[in-house]
Amino acid sequence: MSDKPKLVQRIEKIEELCTGRSVLHLGCTNWPYTKESLDNDSLLHLSLDRLASELYGFDFDENGLEILRGKGVQNLYRANLEHLNEVDLDRRFEVIVAGEMIEHLTNPGLFLRGIKRFMDRDTRLVITTVNAYCGMRFVQYALRGKGGTAEPVHPDHVSYFSYRTLRLLVEKEDLEVREFFFYDLGKEHRPHNPRIWNIVNDILVGVSNQLSDGVIAVCGLPENGTR
Repeated sequence: MSDKPKLVQRIEKIEELCTGRSVLHLGCTNWPYTKESLDNDSLLHLSLDRLASELYGFDFDENGLEILRGKGVQNLYRANLEHLNEVDLDRRFEVIVAGEMIEHLTNPGLFLRGIKRFMDRDTRLVITTVNAYCGMRFVQYALRGKGGTAEPVHPDHVSYFSYRTLRLLVEKEDLEVREFFFYDLGKEHRPHNPRIWNIVNDILVGVSNQLSDGVIAVCGLPENGTR
């Protein structure tokens, strides 16, 4: 793995890794924004459906799954990502996309242990999550005042990860990080941000990649494992 992670676009990197491969997409509905994402053609699961050789989706939100089923999307399973042993599916995938979901889990170790049942030696588990050291959010937080209570964070997030902490979590669960990237603000966010925040982001990321919006770890089973 490179000692100097590159700066990439999150969606482009995921699509590159999934093209022509069998893919399991976790958190596939983007609930509660499923209908909005479908209306503006930004739902990642549909993009992956056009690129992957085969696509399956897991999500815990039945409402979102029903919306996708109504659009003709197949191979959808309701799944608690911390209890993947309960999913009635027995197969392996070339790529597993865990995009922007690990920060929602109260026990990410349980998720990493459970996901191994869908992996073999060649599987790539792609974990993307917000960056604990995102420069733009530091500036936003500093300017909000209110004694530190107005934090710029999604209301369902329970943790932050960084280059070091995400790698350590993965390694503690007997997985290996094969590649690591920082990802910049993408087209899914830039049009909706006030222009000033895009400028602040670009200045800070221009100074240092590790002040970017998020991180990507491409993981696999250990090379010396028994599986």
